Formats: sequence, C-alpha cells, structure tokens
Amino acid sequence: MWRTSILTIFPDMFPGPLGLSLAGRALAAGVWALEATDIRAYATDKHRSVDDRPAGGGPGMVMRADVLASAVDAVAPADDPRPRLLMSPRGVPLTQARVAALVAAPGVVVLCGRFEGVDERVIAGRKFEEVSVGDFVLSGGEVAAFALLDACVRLLPGVMGKEASGAEESFAQGLLEYPQFTKPNLWEGHAIPEVLTSGDHAKVAAWRRDEAERLTRERRPDLWARHLGRAGGPGGSEKPGKGSAKKPGPEG
Repeated sequence: MWRTSILTIFPDMFPGPLGLSLAGRALAAGVWALEATDIRAYATDKHRSVDDRPAGGGPGMVMRADVLASAVDAVAPADDPRPRLLMSPRGVPLTQARVAALVAAPGVVVLCGRFEGVDERVIAGRKFEEVSVGDFVLSGGEVAAFALLDACVRLLPGVMGKEASGAEESFAQGLLEYPQFTKPNLWEGHAIPEVLTSGDHAKVAAWRRDEAERLTRERRPDLWARHLGRAGGPGGSEKPGKGSAKKPGPEG
C-alpha cells in the first residue's frame, strides 16, 4: 500500500477531491492510504500557536521549527523511508518523471506550509525536498498537495483502467499530448481530421506524433528544447524560445 502522510493546520481539507473519482475509488479499495495530521496538535501553548514573527523583521508570520519538528517526528520517525516533501513555489518544479519516481517509493510525507513560509532549520534538519507545482503563490500548500497526490495516485498499479492511457498523455514521452476527437464526426461545421477515420493505424500514429511535436514546439519551447536534446540534435530549423522565470513566494 502506498502511504501518504499530510502535515497541515487544516486536516479537514483532506481527502477533499482525493476522495472522489479514480483517487477516491483507489483510496476506498486500499490501494493507497491517506493520513492528515493537525500540526496544531503539537503546539505547546494554550493558543496552539504554530507560527511567530520572522527573525530580522518583515511582514507576516513564519511556521515554527520546534512545533513542525514535533509533528514530523511523530508522523515519520527517522527510519521512515518515504520521501519528505514541502510544497513551496521556490522548490524544484514537479515533473511527470518525478511523479513516477515518487510512485516507486513506499509513499510520501507532505508538509503544507502556510503564512510566509517555514523556518529554514526544519527544512534542513528534517531533510525536506521543496517541490513547486507552478510559478505562482497559493494561500497554503494544501491545494498544491492535492495536485501532487492526484498525479501520483493515478499511476499506481490498477488505478487507471488502461496503461496506454498514461503512456500516451502529456509529458509521458517528453511532449504535450496530441489533439483528441470523438463523435459526432461533424460539429458546427468542423470535421474530425480525415486521417483519424481512415483506419490506417500507421498514418494515425504519425499524425499524432506530428501534432504532439507541433503543440510542444508552439506552446512549450522549454520542453521542445529538452526533447531535441534527448533526440540528439535539432532535427530541423526550429529554435527553442525562452522559458519562464520563477517568482518565489510562501507556498505553491
């Protein structure tokens, strides 16, 4: 069983959307397990405080190392082999390859930050890997955790009905997914591309590959550049564009 432990000040948010659809059915079937722990339960004062003013001054509050460490140690002792992840916009961007690696682990421990962020000492002392789901800032790490866990759970054995569905979607081969069509064949004057109804599987595969490359080249020049690098050369006259810059923030 793939075990997930969430550390949050809002445990009632879970399982939330993870209790529905594919993830929810897999949770009910025991394919994976989810435990949400209230960080406030490890506070030591009567107000159950988990944060304090930032050292050196500045706006907002910072989550305390001592309270967080107590929560982490209770949920994931030192010998727990699961990766420890902190959802943070300054973290390494989450990729499909990283998701696949996390699925191969026994599960994950996810810390959901709040306020201005987490005391740096607990990040280093408890060996948290910071992970970002995008170059934007959220109110807390919980929504980012939903995205990470959904991406992982759907790859667990038996969760998706057909393995090919995962193999052909965006990022699985380093490219964005090709366009999809279904009935009716003609809708508002637009027909399904003729090649898709030709019955020629080789031509369909070639069209899908060409379209995946076109979309990746146009929409994600960063992915296209990496794809060309893996392919061993430019393979044409296309030139990759510039990627986006990351703006740090408290959670995301």
